[in-house]
Amino acid sequence: MNLKPFLIGASLLAAIAGCAAAAAQDARSPYVQVAEIEIDPAQLDAYKAAVAEHAETAVRIEPGVEALYVVSDRDNPAHITVFEIYASAEAYKAHLEAPHFKKYKEVTEKMVRSLTLIKTVPIALAAKPN
Repeated sequence: MNLKPFLIGASLLAAIAGCAAAAAQDARSPYVQVAEIEIDPAQLDAYKAAVAEHAETAVRIEPGVEALYVVSDRDNPAHITVFEIYASAEAYKAHLEAPHFKKYKEVTEKMVRSLTLIKTVPIALAAKPN
């Protein structure tokens, strides 16, 4: 009996199952990205107010938003960095459709000079419990 076709088929099925498991794991993994934003310095105070309101609302009402940390560069306050943690990629997609996110984007559209989104792979995410 020639086992080669059977072994090839079994290997292929195992590989497919492994890929499916990895995809399922990715769907459950935290989705983390960093946003680097340059703000018009003349509108910095208005931007800070808008982003603070947005971050507080998102964390408070969206179950999939785990953290939004917004900081500015000490030497260049108009350079903003946002560290975003979502429960999953699906939670991030839902966040983009949330009314408060759309309001934030509309209000800050003319304040933002540039936006760079950096997709990341979480290695170690540690925080003290509240």
